[in-house]
Amino acid sequence: MEARPTQDEPLKVGWREWVALPEFNVAAVKAKIDTGARTSALHAYRIEPFRRAGALWIKFELQPLQRIQTIRVVCEAPAVDERVVKNSGGGVERRYIVRTLVRLGEASWPIELALANRDQMGFRMLLGRTALKGRALVEPGRSYLLGHGPSLLRRKPRVPPLPARRPLP
Repeated sequence: MEARPTQDEPLKVGWREWVALPEFNVAAVKAKIDTGARTSALHAYRIEPFRRAGALWIKFELQPLQRIQTIRVVCEAPAVDERVVKNSGGGVERRYIVRTLVRLGEASWPIELALANRDQMGFRMLLGRTALKGRALVEPGRSYLLGHGPSLLRRKPRVPPLPARRPLP
């Protein structure tokens, strides 16, 4: 693990890191640190806009851990904006933008997140350059400089032994 940065020194992060979204009760989500993306994005589905006291809010669900469908989080957040964003395939989409705290290691700060279905993508979250500006230095050849994710993900699945084969007659 790297030494802690001072106030004047940026946080050092790898090209992928585990982050937390405490306001959404998400303790761990694997994020790709993507300086090619301006806006950060979060995998969300069942995205439903609604009004609360006249303001636009968004209700959505998350599955923060890829390939683990039993962990689902229902979230609500005020919409900050609705923007046209270019997706990874070059297509243009309208996405709702919400603001929340992100935590990397021991540091946390508010960021904006575009809500998008990232089910087919390799990471549930992208942390874009706007969220990192002035706060982090990316070391593209390294991963998880701030620590590894939940221990349940690091365990190898137990595979039952194959039944003994009976000899052929």
